[in-house]
Amino acid sequence: MKHVIAFDVSMGKSYMVIYNTLKKCIYEGEIKHSRPEFENLKKRIDRLTEGYGEQPHIVFESTGVYSRQLERFMNVNGFSYCSLNPLEAKLQCDSLRIHKTDKSDAHQLALTHFSTQRTNRNGTEDLFLQLKSLSRFYSELDDELSVTRNRMHKVIQLTFPELEKIFTTKSELFLNIVQLYPHPDLVLQHSKTVIKNKIRTNTDKNISTARAEKKATQLLEAAHLSFPAVSSTDVLCSQLISYARRYQELLSMKERCIEDMAQLAESRAEYHILLSFPGIGSNTAVRLMAEIGDIRRFENNKRLNAYAGIDIRRYQSGKTFYKDKINKRGNKHLRKLLFIIIQNMIKLRRFSQNHIVDYYDKLKTQPYNKCHKVASIACVNKLLKIIFHLITHNMNYDFRLATQS
Repeated sequence: MKHVIAFDVSMGKSYMVIYNTLKKCIYEGEIKHSRPEFENLKKRIDRLTEGYGEQPHIVFESTGVYSRQLERFMNVNGFSYCSLNPLEAKLQCDSLRIHKTDKSDAHQLALTHFSTQRTNRNGTEDLFLQLKSLSRFYSELDDELSVTRNRMHKVIQLTFPELEKIFTTKSELFLNIVQLYPHPDLVLQHSKTVIKNKIRTNTDKNISTARAEKKATQLLEAAHLSFPAVSSTDVLCSQLISYARRYQELLSMKERCIEDMAQLAESRAEYHILLSFPGIGSNTAVRLMAEIGDIRRFENNKRLNAYAGIDIRRYQSGKTFYKDKINKRGNKHLRKLLFIIIQNMIKLRRFSQNHIVDYYDKLKTQPYNKCHKVASIACVNKLLKIIFHLITHNMNYDFRLATQS
């Protein structure tokens, strides 16, 4: 290699060093993540490329949102670069002497690049970046949904607790009724016929007149018996209406998020391959694509396992042996999603044949007799291995072929 350019990235700026082939620093300085300074950086890289007939090797540590500007600059200008995982960078650059500054980190990255084999990127597809952003937004909505649900439950116990026994608490009908009748006194102001009609018009399902009348009767009986902790004019009733309305908004946003992801992923072959698995629907398929990214960048399934954080962590020293555990150093969002997929496959076993579930059953019986969590993680490992093979060979899942392998 002719030259190495290394960056230590921080918020809004980077410390840059350039080393020549003799491992001698020929430039160092700070650059701001602004258009003028990026234009100057491009000119500097172009001069080195033209002068030596080879693009300089570019390396920096991926620091989440702070390094995204630098990554976009590289992708827009067609520069290949090496973006290191923070843990990977630490392991490669650590020495016995601890002396950490922005300057020293940039120099260490450059110097270790001469002796370390690192994989270059030629730009990550924008589709995977968009999918990842939507996937993380989906997770944030899910977390907020859980918080809103707990708040709504707490308040409804004070205003009209019987509502949770009459209706399914996650249904559209329940959320609409909560907004109409947050307090039993509001129910008692109407006749059974009016309440029945309200129930029929406030559900997205085709509910029968008899069922609506039954629910109206239950609601009226509950309102007569209920003695809530607050009056109908209490501010908690208004809060409950706000929580129910927010809950509906979050559900709607989650649905739109998955629809947007599915629309983006529709053109990719891996999306349809993932859908061919029993127990994987559109929701989990697009989120898997988002968290894994371009699976073809991994050399083998073991690297994919390490990326997910399910590779084995083993420790033995002298007579001391620790129990094998998974590393948990990888993508926690992907690891959680994979575990959920395995649970879905186990629950849906009666609908289709699935050799992953068969493997789970095998691990649960003698002589293995693994506990549920250990067996599930083993199935995650097997699932990742199959996903890697099918996508890299452009094949759909087939139970008959899976059982023969």
